[in-house]
Amino acid sequence: MILPTGRKLVDSQGDPTAGTLKATASEVESRGGKCIPVQCDHSKDEEIAALFEKVKTEQNGRLDILVNNAYAAVQAISEYMGKPFWEQPLSMWDTVNNVGLRNHYMCTVYAAKMMVPRKSGLIVNISSAGGLAYLFNVAYGIGKEACDRMAADCAVELRKHNVAHVSIWPGPVITEHVDDMLKASQNAKQKQMFEGAESVEFTGKCIVSLAKDPNLMSKSGRILMTPELGREYNLVDVDGRVIDSMRQINWLLGRNPSTAWVQRWLPNFIKMPFWMFALKGSKF
Repeated sequence: MILPTGRKLVDSQGDPTAGTLKATASEVESRGGKCIPVQCDHSKDEEIAALFEKVKTEQNGRLDILVNNAYAAVQAISEYMGKPFWEQPLSMWDTVNNVGLRNHYMCTVYAAKMMVPRKSGLIVNISSAGGLAYLFNVAYGIGKEACDRMAADCAVELRKHNVAHVSIWPGPVITEHVDDMLKASQNAKQKQMFEGAESVEFTGKCIVSLAKDPNLMSKSGRILMTPELGREYNLVDVDGRVIDSMRQINWLLGRNPSTAWVQRWLPNFIKMPFWMFALKGSKF
């Protein structure tokens, strides 16, 4: 049973097929799954509390997986892209980190209350490489690094209860919003960044495989990249592609139009070691 949440069951014109909860439910059920869409504004504490009470009551206290992916800052980040933090409104902090961080903590607390007594469960924070080094703006990077640290620290306290908490980094993802943005964009660097990007479903496939992994607890507290999980679990994207890792040297060179021509000459197995990758975020 899947319970997707969001602010809109249908769009403003009443269309249930326009990227809304009803559309999500229809797609899940068309593939043979069961789905109960739940309208919830993740900026409102009382609606979050009611959501988990609903899950507890209707699912007999059982919650197997929580994916913290609610976010409300895409438009604001795009609008102020390139402006330094002091030229952005103070509200940028709350826009980015209320739903994108504080809400994740709240949902994790409520989920843990159900998972710990059952000694089973997986909590996933959807984060990004913005937690390692500067990306987009200051509030974004702080929020993503905090998501990663939350997973690591929560995992310490959850481990003895056999509940796992991880942070997942997708690579560039073609969401509906990104797709519309790229179609209207004349920015070559922006388009290059999303070349070969993964679909919105690839992360979901990784999470399903992760939840089935008998060695799941060995990964608890870690940052996991979707392309690396894809290779470990032999996953391909919805169009059959193997997704490239941001640790691949050819992938890194391919993000810049001036070096993209080198990409085709380098094999996929030449990767930056994790220890070297982590140096990017060193603060010592």
